[in-house]
Amino acid sequence: MNIAVTKASLAPAPNGVTTRPQVRIVIVGHVDHGKSTLVGRLLHETGSLPDGKLEMLQAVSARRGMPFEWSFLLDALQTERDQGITIDTTQIRFRTPSRDVVLIDAPGHAEFLRNMITGASQADGAILIIDALEGVRDQTRRHGYLLHLLGVKQVAVVVNKMDRVDYSAARFKEISNEISAHLTSLGVTPTAIVPISARDGDGVTERTANINWYDGPTVVEAIDGLTPARALDELALRLPVQAIYKFDDRRIVAGRVESGDIGTGDEIVIMPTGKVAKVKSVESWPQTPVFGRQGAGRSVGITLDRELFLERGDVIAHVKAAPRDTRRLRARIFWLHDAPLKAGASVLVRLGTMETRASIVAIDKAVDPGELASIETSSIGRNHVGEIDISLANPVAADPYTDNPRTGRLVIEVNGRIAGGGLVLSVDSGQRAIPVDIVPVESALRPEERSARYGHGGAVVWLTGLPGSGKSTLARALERKLFSRGGSPLLLDGDTLRAGLNGDLGFSPKDRAENIRRLAEMATHLARNGHIAIVAAVSPASDDRAQARRIADNLFREVYVATPAAVCESRDPKGHYAKARAGNLPSFTGIANDYQPPANAELTIDTSTRSVTEAADEIERLLAGTGVLFGELNDLAANI
Repeated sequence: MNIAVTKASLAPAPNGVTTRPQVRIVIVGHVDHGKSTLVGRLLHETGSLPDGKLEMLQAVSARRGMPFEWSFLLDALQTERDQGITIDTTQIRFRTPSRDVVLIDAPGHAEFLRNMITGASQADGAILIIDALEGVRDQTRRHGYLLHLLGVKQVAVVVNKMDRVDYSAARFKEISNEISAHLTSLGVTPTAIVPISARDGDGVTERTANINWYDGPTVVEAIDGLTPARALDELALRLPVQAIYKFDDRRIVAGRVESGDIGTGDEIVIMPTGKVAKVKSVESWPQTPVFGRQGAGRSVGITLDRELFLERGDVIAHVKAAPRDTRRLRARIFWLHDAPLKAGASVLVRLGTMETRASIVAIDKAVDPGELASIETSSIGRNHVGEIDISLANPVAADPYTDNPRTGRLVIEVNGRIAGGGLVLSVDSGQRAIPVDIVPVESALRPEERSARYGHGGAVVWLTGLPGSGKSTLARALERKLFSRGGSPLLLDGDTLRAGLNGDLGFSPKDRAENIRRLAEMATHLARNGHIAIVAAVSPASDDRAQARRIADNLFREVYVATPAAVCESRDPKGHYAKARAGNLPSFTGIANDYQPPANAELTIDTSTRSVTEAADEIERLLAGTGVLFGELNDLAANI
């Protein structure tokens, strides 16, 4: 429910732009401690009620023969009046002398704590309300602990219903000391502790005679003292890539600016690959190009001054303020799935437009919000909170949520369903999620030493195509050709590795992806050490080949061996097609049209129209033309 405010209270500045800072505050507290009453009183005393709203509710109360209560302003549902609890998370807007306030009324009933977490995760600060007669209750401590879990550092405490304890300064001091000690133990220092009677108005906007012993801020003054979050436009540029389109000869990278701004001429970096370019133009629809800087919330397309391989999930940032690239995250999550999340589980993680497979390395600080029990456990149960270490299959670009709330949140999926979500606490920059007791050792030889000996740089030549297309035959011919001329080629055949290194893998989509990842990691290691790794693998899934390209980056050269399926089956060198037709190879690629041809391979070869020698020569020319071969090897390739 959004409660409207008076037109005067939200009148824009003379230039048409509202420049006042905005704060988002979650209000939490035990059931019946007076949250709804306080909110109703705040709306009234800040002049934020629609004209006639108060009089209408007072008239309704009179007709029903019941005294008017300020909480009626929020009782939008009959069930709330019947049960005496607030069911959903409600956003209320009002104005103080120096702030535009969005107040998130989070439920206090234990059954609805998940809604409270949803509300608190959006807040800059919080108001924690306590009944002066009942004092600090277990649920009060739970709310304080959950605010701590969600990183809400600004908490103003309101001690309500002071009229029930005769406005006792001693009772206020007793509660103040108890809640201060609790919050301080959580690392949260209260910004203010205010005695009030929301029903009568004491301490809401005025320090009345009933609380003349108190000289601190009123509730509204405490709200004015909260620091607003930085506007998204003031944060560093974050433009997650949603899609890449081709128009004429232009490649337009499309996405929404989540924070910061972007304009023509900006020097940008694409993360997690770290590739740098300049923005050639900023496109929009229906008018294009657009001029001036485009800020947070704008959907734009950009063109770059050079050809780079980008894909959905990459994040565009300014060079001097890039997000971190990582394969390891620590996050605080709220778990929704029926089955508990356990260490070692395989999940899908989404950060913005990026998605990647991941595994849960460790679970820490698992909490049952209903019981406020932090326990050492290897799992997080349904509707529980916990901190987890996540190992990602692919590198991602991410920020801690404290740095950027737009790129610091993640969602976890299990079997295609959202199973949890939460906040990125920390990012291990550049980490590959390897155990801490493993220290990679670099080669004693520099890449240029190997290049001087072999006459070429490192490269990954990735031959993909249907079974029987001629990949292995062509790879062996290329290997022999390069070696005979003094080079250092190495053949990595998919079937050969499945007989050894990848012998533990089957042919499910997950195992196929892992097979390609291992091939790519091995080939890239060889290429970075100056060798030419020649990979011959069906690799039917475009997503798996894209992952291989990400791993090898600029070392990658994709060769699509595009021999027609009928020709491949007629060759059937290993008898696989015949077995598949007989039903003995259910996972065989080629019969079920499950091969996804490359759309942007560096080279396409049909071995049904080219001899093996001609095809190998063409790959050699590709390597020469892209700077892999040089010196004598390059001269030989040029003369083919």
